[in-house]
Order: sequence, then C-alpha cells, then structure tokens
Amino acid sequence: MTEAGRRRRRRATPRERLVAAVHALGPGVVSGAADDDPSGIATYSQAGAQFGFGLLWTTMLTTPFMIAIQLAAARVGRVTGLGLAGNLRLHWPRHWVIALVSLLVVANTINITADIAAMGEALRLVVGGGQRGYSLLIGLLIAVLQVALPYWRLAAIFNWLSLTLLAYVAVLFTVHVDWASAITALFAPRLAYSFESMLMVVAVLGTTISPYLFFWQASHEVEEMRRHAKRPLLEYPEHAPSALLRIRLDTIAGMVFSNVIALAIMLAAASTLHAAGNTNIQTASQAAEALRPLAGQSAFLLFAAGIITTGLLAVPVLAGSAAYAVSETFGWGGGLNHTWQEARGFYAIIIGCTVGGVGLDFTPIDPIRALYFSAVANGVAAVPIMAMLMAIASRPRVMGAFALRGPLLMLGWVGTALMALAVGVMFYALARG
Repeated sequence: MTEAGRRRRRRATPRERLVAAVHALGPGVVSGAADDDPSGIATYSQAGAQFGFGLLWTTMLTTPFMIAIQLAAARVGRVTGLGLAGNLRLHWPRHWVIALVSLLVVANTINITADIAAMGEALRLVVGGGQRGYSLLIGLLIAVLQVALPYWRLAAIFNWLSLTLLAYVAVLFTVHVDWASAITALFAPRLAYSFESMLMVVAVLGTTISPYLFFWQASHEVEEMRRHAKRPLLEYPEHAPSALLRIRLDTIAGMVFSNVIALAIMLAAASTLHAAGNTNIQTASQAAEALRPLAGQSAFLLFAAGIITTGLLAVPVLAGSAAYAVSETFGWGGGLNHTWQEARGFYAIIIGCTVGGVGLDFTPIDPIRALYFSAVANGVAAVPIMAMLMAIASRPRVMGAFALRGPLLMLGWVGTALMALAVGVMFYALARG
C-alpha cells in the first residue's frame, strides 16, 4: 500500500476527532450556549436554591419549544438569505419593526451590563482586585475582538467557548446529588402552585426563550451561507436536503445542550445551597461564592470560571444580535463577515451596546434591578416577534416549498402562546408589587 493510502486509512486520533466535531458546530450550538449567560446562570441558581429539585421539570418543558422557535429562525435565514429583521422589514409595517428592534437593543444593552458585571465580580472572587476595573477591561476586550477578528476566527472561538459550559456538568461531580429524588422531580414533578413558584417558572421561561437568539441564529445562518459561497435555498433548492439536515441536527444539539447545562446548574444549587437553607441568591457570583464553604474550592472555581467564559460568549451574541437587527431594519447591510470599513454602522452598534453596557456598570443603577427592566423589554418584544417569525416561516409566499408545517409549526405556535402567558404573569407580578 502506498504512503497516501496508509494516510487515508489511518484512524483519526481523539484530539483530531474533537477538533473536527467542534468545527462542525454551527449557529444552533452557539445560540444554545449563549442562552446560558451569567444572567441565565443566576436565574437557574435562584430556581435551584429556592425550590430545590421542584423546578427541574421546567428544563424538559422548554426544550421542544426552544427547538421549534430556533429552527424556524434558522430556516428563515437559510431559505431566504436574509436575517430575521430583514424579513420583518419586508413583510411587516416598518414602525412595528423599528419599535420591536428598539426594545431589543435596550434589553440587550441592559443584559450586557448585568453579564459584564457578573464576569467582573467572578474574576474578583478568583484573583482579587476591583470588580469594575475587570468589567471595563472585559468589555473593551470583547468590543475590540469583534471588530478586529475576521468572522471565521470568531466562529471558531465561539465554538470552543460553548464547550466551556461543561464546567457546570463537572460541578456535579464535586457535590453530593440525590439522583433518585432528582430524576423523580424531573420526570414526575409535584407542581407547587404558589405565586412565588409560578413567578420563577416565568423567569426560567423568559431566560430560556430569548428574542436576541432568534435574530442571532437567523443572521448567522446567512453568514455561514456566504462564508461557504452558497446561495439561499429559494434559489438553489437542490442544496436543501443537506442544509436542512445540518440545521436540524445543529439546532437540536444546541438547544438540548443549553437545557442540560441549565439542569446541571439547578441541580448543583439545589444539592448545596437549598440543602443548606441558603435560598436567597440574587446573582451568579453570589451562587459561586456560596458554593465555596458548602461544596469546596473546586466547585467554586468551576462555577466562577463558567461565569467568565459563558459571558465571553454571550456578550458578543447580545451585541451582535442587536447589530444584525438594526442593520437589517434600516437596510445598511454588513455583518461579521465584513470589515470595519465595509460595515461601519454594523460595528458601531456592537461597540455602542458593549461600551454602553460597561458604562451602565459605573452608574448607581443596580444591575439586578436593571434586569427587571430588561425582562420587561424582552417580554414586550418576545411575543410579537415570535408570532411574526412563525407567520413568516409558515408563509409559502416567503418560504416557497420550505414553508414550516406539521408538528414543528404547531410547537412554535404553542411556544408563542406559552410565552404570552408568561408575559401576562410577569406584568401581573410587577403590578402586584
């Protein structure tokens, strides 16, 4: 056998297989990983600390709806060759789209504030120093990297960062978990109908199904299509079987991965904080600090490191989704595949959201209180955006033969209705006090 033949027959090493698998990840996995940002970590930690195993079932509830909504967004991008905001601009009244995108930008900026503050605080807990100084350095680093690095390099960084969420699975090996009780609570829950538990269900649902991820995944499908010099499926339907299969596998993997991490965080908090009676957790950093005396230094370090690395993934996604939405709404063009000279408006939005988020951290505004306003803005925007997305994805005039139908369409609309109910409960809670 020739040397070339031997090389072809040589089995890939584990490291080579890992690298190949990471490079095969796409917008779906990155979207799922970005969903577990420091603000989300705080919500899942609160759920576990306050209710123990009682709300583990919410991770099962949200998974199919996440998959349906994100699949619809990804499909719209790949089929039409336009991001979500670009499609909304073409098919819905302009003033509606501008209002919803404005709410998205406000909510994302506030979310960036909370995430960067949590990253700075986690770094302070690990190495000492000042939280705000770290937050400033982190924010500037993220802004510069998004402008300076080409898309293909950013995409590789995002893929590797998504794997760092496995730190929260590793935490479970450092704490004692009552697996029998946890599995029972996951598959045969005992529903607690108190107002507080319903409010936490709403918080988990709102954290998990986030509008910025719809814009991000749709636009990134377009970026990936252009990166590989391909055309929209409406123009080249022969590419559909492989493209739609990749989207389906990528998105399902991403959403399942996201909720597995959420489940791991709830389990860790329930097994340590709730078991010790420590139920008043407000931030991800508080959860990490509270773990140290209960679960040891290794659990603390893994939890804190997870906050920092997930923030490095989530903040660019938050800023990038706002930039995609604004650019597509006003027809500016641009994207991460373009340079600063080619897409100054797009990158100006990224810098503005990131620097604005850092700047809010230096004001008297309480990041935790700010998240309430972010939740309100997301809640106001989420339901109409989901409804408009599902309408576009199921419209043959827009999607041609690739219009959404069947169980996926039904799940998307049920998820939209569930989100509307969650928003109603949120407003009731805000009005109550």
